[in-house]
Amino acid sequence: MAERQGQTVPDAVLTRIGQVVMLHHAGDREEARRRFLDLWAELGAHGDPLHRCTLAHYLADTQDDPADELAWDLRALSAAQEIMKGPSSREDGLAVRAFHPSLHLNLADDYLGLGRYDAARSHLARARETAAALADDSYGDGVWAAIARLERRLGEGGTSVWTPPRQRP
Repeated sequence: MAERQGQTVPDAVLTRIGQVVMLHHAGDREEARRRFLDLWAELGAHGDPLHRCTLAHYLADTQDDPADELAWDLRALSAAQEIMKGPSSREDGLAVRAFHPSLHLNLADDYLGLGRYDAARSHLARARETAAALADDSYGDGVWAAIARLERRLGEGGTSVWTPPRQRP
């Protein structure tokens, strides 16, 4: 978001991504994938890392092939890491920090679907580590619930072995 005369100005690219996400959630996966790919072509492989991270994250969900989904999720993580290491704005860094658990969770799920259990466990561990910094809100609760579901799918003790700091005794 940019500041203009004391007001926050919406980011046009993130707004467009959000519109396509709504299209996808409404059930038009093919059209959403087409529009996401058009946006990706506009951004280019070296466009704004926050835009690439967000777009690749959502584009992964429109893929039919698990290997393609993994490739887009890896692009999202790569762009997120670029933001964290680069001279991006403080807000971009904070947004990506909150996004990291979801990025790793998606990768864990991708690797699980491809039968790559060690890689799935590795990214699940990274999701746990990065989720420790999430706020005590519905987003954080949703991420923790998704971590617990994936732990069960991976057979890691049948229930979540990691609880968010706010729930520890």
